[in-house]
Amino acid sequence: MSFENKVVWVTGASSGIGKATVLALAKQNTKLIISSRNIEKLEAVKIRCENPENVKILQVDLDDYHNLDKLVEEAISLFGEIDILINNGGISQRSLAIDTGITIDHQIFKTNYFGTVALTKALLPYFVAKKEGHIVVVTSVVGKLGTPLRSSYAASKHALHGFFDSLRAEIHRYNIDVTLICPGYVHTNVSMNALTEDGSPQNTMDKKTAAGLAPDYFAKKLLKAVKNRKQEVVIGGALEKLSVYVKRFFPRILAKMIRKLAVT
Repeated sequence: MSFENKVVWVTGASSGIGKATVLALAKQNTKLIISSRNIEKLEAVKIRCENPENVKILQVDLDDYHNLDKLVEEAISLFGEIDILINNGGISQRSLAIDTGITIDHQIFKTNYFGTVALTKALLPYFVAKKEGHIVVVTSVVGKLGTPLRSSYAASKHALHGFFDSLRAEIHRYNIDVTLICPGYVHTNVSMNALTEDGSPQNTMDKKTAAGLAPDYFAKKLLKAVKNRKQEVVIGGALEKLSVYVKRFFPRILAKMIRKLAVT
């Protein structure tokens, strides 16, 4: 599969993994729809793209997930078609479960799970009618295992795996692919923006995040997985990849390892 002249819609495109993915696709003469809440940041991303005339901006608030049908119609009208949807929008968490109010848990699910699922469902009839399409979902390694300070974030990512694994089986007959991307530590502002127990952002970068993969390197790996129509891929350092393996085959060992992680 080539990305040249394909129409790719990327959410969470104003920074981090989304921004890096957009810039990488722009080098391949892809037609891009870039979305997030922040129009100014999207404009800044568009300016950096090669062939910015092939980039359309569409503001999306995933929390407003009851009103996405008209937004999808607008997205399709921008280039007349959509070939790939990259669901990348989301928010992380840095707080103990015992200290986190249920409204914060709901906020995390609203953005990460319900927003992503609602947008996918709104676009799905178009892909089914077209009998072709590719849905990409950026989840997390914690969508495979839970770690301290991320209880609801991990739960929302686990939920995405459950939904999209089921969806993949349902829509296979329509020639629609589903790829789950599981990032480990990537050097982005994800920990800066992570919600704390009162809903405020952490505003500091975790050491492991700061030492994570470069976003442009991650984007290349992501696009390779999409190009090869992978069902699921973990993109991270050796420790993150090992943890997924240990979780599957030696869950008790992983549980002991995770208990030793700092929780304050």
